[in-house]
Amino acid sequence: IRNTFGNYPEGSVHIICVHSEPQKGEGYLIIKARGHYFVGTDNGIFNLILNADPEEIISIDPAGAIDELEIFARAAAGLLTGKEPSHLGTPIRKISESLPLRATIDSDVIMGRIIFIDSYGNAISNITREIFYRVFESREFRIYIQSNKNYTEHISKSYSDAPVGDLLARFNSIDLLEISINGANVSELLSIEVGSAVRVDSTSKAVPANRLF
Repeated sequence: IRNTFGNYPEGSVHIICVHSEPQKGEGYLIIKARGHYFVGTDNGIFNLILNADPEEIISIDPAGAIDELEIFARAAAGLLTGKEPSHLGTPIRKISESLPLRATIDSDVIMGRIIFIDSYGNAISNITREIFYRVFESREFRIYIQSNKNYTEHISKSYSDAPVGDLLARFNSIDLLEISINGANVSELLSIEVGSAVRVDSTSKAVPANRLF
């Protein structure tokens, strides 16, 4: 969405269903930013897709809805029929900043975190394509997840690039580094959760003893 919403006309409504089931303390929002409307869960995802402060933030009342998809559809329908966002909920001042915005670089080592896990168990990190290739454009690398035992030394273009059962890394549609296993749920198999560590290091360094980060 971050890379494509600008291709749509102002006034467009974008429904964000990534990691949309709310955790404790998370609500549902309508965000107006750069002339567009975004509807989704207040789980930090808005910070990843917006390059400007929101013009308006509305907390949606979920009363009577069966699930989050009904909440999103109801809000989007209201916007598309011309209702003001403030008529669809309660104005608030801030959105969640619970997800870390940027990975860090220290001595040519990239340190990142898993920021959400999709419905297939794929683990999405906060390491962007730009940061990754800034450090490892012409260098060999090793991507570690959770421990020094779990790593890959390749960037795949698709899930099928790796043999079934193999760990793989790829950049998803919003250019964030995603950790997966072809044909399996990597988050369940490796006990990955939001906040788990991802490290990208040079292959010239010896692999230390296996340990959790």
